[in-house]
Amino acid sequence: MKTSLMTVALLLATNGALAQDAINCGSCAEWNQPAKPFNIHGNTYYVGTAGLSAILVTSPQGHVLLDGALPQSAPLIQKNIESLGFRMKDVKLILNSHAHFDHAGGIAALQKASGATVAHSPHGAQVLRDGTPGTDDPQYDPKERAHIPKVAQVKEVADGETLSVGPLRFTVHYTPGHTPGGTTWTWQSCEAGRCLDMVYADSLTAVSTDGFYFTGGANYPDRSAAFRKTIDRVANLKCDIVIAAHPGFSDAFNKAAAKTAQSNPFIDPEGCRKLAAGAVKSFEARLQRERIEKAKAAGG
Repeated sequence: MKTSLMTVALLLATNGALAQDAINCGSCAEWNQPAKPFNIHGNTYYVGTAGLSAILVTSPQGHVLLDGALPQSAPLIQKNIESLGFRMKDVKLILNSHAHFDHAGGIAALQKASGATVAHSPHGAQVLRDGTPGTDDPQYDPKERAHIPKVAQVKEVADGETLSVGPLRFTVHYTPGHTPGGTTWTWQSCEAGRCLDMVYADSLTAVSTDGFYFTGGANYPDRSAAFRKTIDRVANLKCDIVIAAHPGFSDAFNKAAAKTAQSNPFIDPEGCRKLAAGAVKSFEARLQRERIEKAKAAGG
């Protein structure tokens, strides 16, 4: 009973703080709809919301959580983890794809609930410490800056570095483009003696504030070549299962609904290449729009 009362008190205090930190955006309510957690493969589980991915990878020596969604998503993610029979206190490492409010907003609360180490690229780590992206972010808008609860201590990781929790091994791949500090994470999950290469792919969408051009502007360089390189890097990863930061981009819920003991639709060695191919098409369309806009602005 004492433990239960302490848990209730913690949840009440946490929910009060989250209400204060909650972010309202055009898609936030839809993204933050609760979703039932499900197994992807082996020791890898989806514990996120209806529109924002969060992934739990488990081991007897501790667990790893990827992404924290919105600030108001933290209690939903914790509830999903615990409904699967795992303890929040056993989450030892929290990793982030990129430090925007819809993927990093809940990290501070989840770190507080677990005591886990938070890790990111140096650029992403600084954004987590600041609680908001800087002027080098394509979505930076001085009039509408989104702030999230700050994460004071963040471990900075190098490109290609591997982090361990017990038998779990996670490798960071820098994938700048959507954000300068974007990262993609890879690991292996095993089931019935079959070990598969798992990829948690950072966002590959060219989203920005009005007036920002990936082809370069007056006060910032052309980023198109770097973005193409990032897409190519994701396409060429060892990849049996790909999971996107937004579940719809990798059709996660339809795959979960079709998954059976005999068939797992998540397994697709072409998954990363398919995700990248869609990103290339969208990015090239974006660049063409930029060229047209620049030509019109120049009177051409």
